[in-house]
Amino acid sequence: MNVKKLAKKITAGVTAAALGTALIVTPTAEAIGLGDAIGIGVGVIAANEQINQVKKQIDMINNTEEGRQALYQKFREEYGVEEDYELNARLDRIMSNLSAAVAKVDGTITSKPYLYFISQNDTLNAGCGMGHVMMVNRGTFNYIDSDDEIAAIVGHEMGHGQKDHAASSIKNNLNQQLLAQVGVAVAGGTTLANLIGSLALTHTIADYGRGKEAEADNLAWDYILNTNYNLGAPAAVMQKFVDLEKGHKRSGIESFFNPSDHPDSSKRRDNYGKKLYEYSKKHAEVDKKGVVLVNKKAFVTPAPVGKMSSAERAYFVLGNLAAAYHRGYDKQEATVSNGTVYLGSQAIITPVEGDEDAATLATRLNEIK
Repeated sequence: MNVKKLAKKITAGVTAAALGTALIVTPTAEAIGLGDAIGIGVGVIAANEQINQVKKQIDMINNTEEGRQALYQKFREEYGVEEDYELNARLDRIMSNLSAAVAKVDGTITSKPYLYFISQNDTLNAGCGMGHVMMVNRGTFNYIDSDDEIAAIVGHEMGHGQKDHAASSIKNNLNQQLLAQVGVAVAGGTTLANLIGSLALTHTIADYGRGKEAEADNLAWDYILNTNYNLGAPAAVMQKFVDLEKGHKRSGIESFFNPSDHPDSSKRRDNYGKKLYEYSKKHAEVDKKGVVLVNKKAFVTPAPVGKMSSAERAYFVLGNLAAAYHRGYDKQEATVSNGTVYLGSQAIITPVEGDEDAATLATRLNEIK
């Protein structure tokens, strides 16, 4: 089957599903008799057989190049492709760096490299579907200037991809839908096929649940550790979501990356904060007020800059401190070079307008380190 035909088959029934086709068609309690019971039994068998066939199709989409390319093409057609050269060059670099990092943790990436693109959607969003098919919304680059933070988001999605969360979650969802489909199966309906089509197409294709989201977060940390990106970036991007959520319940900006089934952004940020504290050998942290602490003493409250809040920027400073302490640079003096505070050879902070000057910060760091 060629890619175009397969892509068409993948999305069969999407419109019907999107229009809210009923999922449950069952006879009333009064109407159920022996014939209905037999029919329901046959329906269970038929629905189960159909689900097993669909699971085979999911495996084909998830694991074969033909299936991956078909889904990739359908994603591109559905969401549009942003052709901006600079944005694509940035994402190419991020994907190259992260793919190399993932390979150090999980060598299976070499047999199923990611198919990715930038969509024309202007919300802050990213997703990884079956077959390692990934998209990052154009809006993500509008909200976030830092490649480090975009890498943290993409690393989270690659965590889902490496564990095949999309395919496994869809299969689980099919099992849960079995009884709900019995009435449809008896009536000869096609709702199950519609459901499959919509699940295969939409990039919010799986209800991963909190366990898989936590797994993806932890994998993103492992991947970032194997890059040159700031180790504070995963916590910083979670702080960005905390900032965006203030006064906005379930805003569209963060509805995919932090849907209602996810742990809330502050808890995810704090999870990364604990990792940074441990990585710094328990020397550096950010408190609830956004103050960077070294050995429990205040070091700096960074000023906001650009699209980055004070608290968000604090996690970048923490990432640098964690790297310095992890490498034993605390045994060296904090110094200033070209306006940047260093601990050993690790840059810690480059003061901007609103910050204390570099000399003051270096002196303080030497006093408390």
